[in-house]
Amino acid sequence: MTKPSIVYMGTPDFAVAPLKALVENNFDVKAVVTVADKPSGRGQQMRMSAVKQYASEHNIRVIQPLKLKSPEFLEELKNLNADLFIVIAFRMLPKEVWQMPKLGTFNIHGSLLPNYRGAAPINWAIMNGDKKTGVTAFFINEEIDSGKMIDSIEVAIEDSDDAGALHDKLMNAASNLVVQTARNIGDGKLKLKQQVLTGKENPAPKIFKNDCEINWSQPIEKNYNFIRGLSPYPVAWSSLYQDGKKIGQLRIYKTSIVSTESNKEHGKVVFRNGTIQLILSTGILQIDELQWPGKKKMDVKSFLNGFRTQENLSVIGHLS
Repeated sequence: MTKPSIVYMGTPDFAVAPLKALVENNFDVKAVVTVADKPSGRGQQMRMSAVKQYASEHNIRVIQPLKLKSPEFLEELKNLNADLFIVIAFRMLPKEVWQMPKLGTFNIHGSLLPNYRGAAPINWAIMNGDKKTGVTAFFINEEIDSGKMIDSIEVAIEDSDDAGALHDKLMNAASNLVVQTARNIGDGKLKLKQQVLTGKENPAPKIFKNDCEINWSQPIEKNYNFIRGLSPYPVAWSSLYQDGKKIGQLRIYKTSIVSTESNKEHGKVVFRNGTIQLILSTGILQIDELQWPGKKKMDVKSFLNGFRTQENLSVIGHLS
């Protein structure tokens, strides 16, 4: 077995576990490339990426280019003379970078390609009610998430999984896949597969705050999937009304379906036996974790301990 030397490119927590797997399997990680430190929080203290933190703790060289096409960065990469580049949750690379190593550059994407190409595959898979997804290793080319596939691992999506839980499942799968793929590339044991579009693929575009507003006219199952697909981040939200007047924004992290029977009322917020329930035309949805306007994120039990019940609350401007 020939283990290739590696330059690893990544930024968030999702990219740390695969890097750790490479280190623990004794791959020669010559350097990591990650984003520059950024000011964060009220004090605007400089904060390093999760990948930089891990690399620094394990004496791995860290490179933080501001521009990926800068001559200085390209020269530094070239001088490392690594056999293989690996990219997980990083920026789009210019051709000058991904074509540099002799064994190529591969990426691990959080879906079973070509389904869910884009920035938010984990969220969209749950929001769409899928029962399975996975991670795919593929060689990078000129087009985003479209290169030849090397290998993949399938992962089941449970009905109770939110984006956070699925993130961790896929992170573990990516850790296995990155080691498996790097070994196979080093050994020359590759069976590449071209991505073939059928027209049935779902996109996975970046999600913005406005995209997170809950459409209560959707069936209750879609609302349930929408909420868990955006939890814990970027979080589904709804305007909250009292007597038809908007009083703030309700952020919902976790729900459970109480009933799928139709109701004459729609949009009413009900406090019942220590629970908060939304009466919808297609069923009853119980809120289990939330952020009430002016409050911190908390579970319903904690919230109700210090809450004075308000009357005539709804998640739509007027009750039907």
